[in-house]
Amino acid sequence: MPDSSRPLRKLGFLTIGLFDPADPAAGHESTLQIIGLGERLGFDSAWLRHRHLQFGISSPIAIMAAASQRTSRIELGTAVTPMGWENPLRLAEDLATVDLLAGGRINPGLSVGEPMHYDTIKHALYPDSAGLEDFSYARVERLARFIAGEPVREFSGKQGVVEEFSNRVEPHSSGLRERLWYGAASKESAIWAGANGFNLLSSSVVFAGADQEPEFARIQQSQIRAYREAAASVTAPGPARVSQGLVVIPTDSASGKQREKYQRYVDERTPRTRVPHGPKGMLFAPDLIGTSDQIAEQLYAHAGFQEVDEVAFALPFSFDHEDYVQILTDIATKLGPALGWTPAAAV
Repeated sequence: MPDSSRPLRKLGFLTIGLFDPADPAAGHESTLQIIGLGERLGFDSAWLRHRHLQFGISSPIAIMAAASQRTSRIELGTAVTPMGWENPLRLAEDLATVDLLAGGRINPGLSVGEPMHYDTIKHALYPDSAGLEDFSYARVERLARFIAGEPVREFSGKQGVVEEFSNRVEPHSSGLRERLWYGAASKESAIWAGANGFNLLSSSVVFAGADQEPEFARIQQSQIRAYREAAASVTAPGPARVSQGLVVIPTDSASGKQREKYQRYVDERTPRTRVPHGPKGMLFAPDLIGTSDQIAEQLYAHAGFQEVDEVAFALPFSFDHEDYVQILTDIATKLGPALGWTPAAAV
């Protein structure tokens, strides 16, 4: 049986929320049901991927708002929201509103950079300013300041008989700033996140850079350690939480057909994990499949996992609702306990 001196403290899951374009409502309802199941199983958090012009969740804020009214305890996050698609001021208003509706359970995960396939959508996204938009860290820094309650303008006060104006984003949700996460794939981004008061989302993708013998787990470990060092060096360090997100597929209660389906999925994706991709040396983590005890043993041997006490295991992209029910149930009842995790108590 696997063993560790430090039990897993928080267990979450991540879903892309796929839907059939011919019946998108059913897919969104499935996602909400999966989040509800996660709460009943004792998961600490549920995270939503953010997909634009695809058949996945394009508005995780709306999904979180809906989920907040169906749940009472489980934390709700995004992993991640690409800030290149967002207006920081408007996003700050939406996030604060949903956080208040959820009772302070929102964990926004963010990333920066030019939107994917930007040349194909810039005319629609930024028709008058496509060449002027700043997709650097400055964009997420603006969001963080607005959420923290820093002034947006000098003007405030009453105008006329009933109109009253604020100089900051309203509503203000106290504590939301400390629950902002940054999705980093490089050591530079991890250091930036730590130095600027963000929690760290480390997923199944890292950038190896010029490393001649890249190993995913060691690179991830190095990034997490660099993040913690940077976070500890700031004058007023924040929570500095780190969450790891790998794809795990426990098969304990899976049917024979499900096991075959899962194994085909893993076999198709495994070749991409063997070599770095592109100029940044993008590395994908292998998917972990097997019994919960087998997966636990692999995780305890994983250098990245050894650095964390929180995880948000990613659900495979293209499975069916009943597959997710089986996988989540096995994670909560078998894999989690094998990692020392205790389910959250029902409220």
